Amino acid sequence: MEKKSDEKRLEDIPVVREFQRRIAPVARAPYILAPLEMQELSYQLQELSDQAPILALPEGNDDFVVYCDASHQGLGAVLMQREKVIAYASRQLKPHEESYTTHDLELGAVVFALKIWRHYLYGTKL
Repeated sequence: MEKKSDEKRLEDIPVVREFQRRIAPVARAPYILAPLEMQELSYQLQELSDQAPILALPEGNDDFVVYCDASHQGLGAVLMQREKVIAYASRQLKPHEESYTTHDLELGAVVFALKIWRHYLYGTKL
């Protein structure tokens, strides 16, 4: 019979140990954090919010790319030009759309995107 100390545990893996060390204060929040820990988390959240994606202004009428996606919860799309995000949009599915097939939902996402951004896309190659 093996001793428990000889058994390998998940916590013994360095990557897991480092992850646990870094995430533990967040997992306990807000009940056990000391004021200094709260302040540090506040600074980290502020840094993350400062790095939010920035929308660019469109330059001319060329090179637009539309990325669309759909799930059984909603539709989403991103309008890009020269690898910069110009706009993004999403919406929840309507009750009658929840039974649609994946193919139909994906097509619905394309129609949704082209409908709201048609003024950007008229006169451009698709």
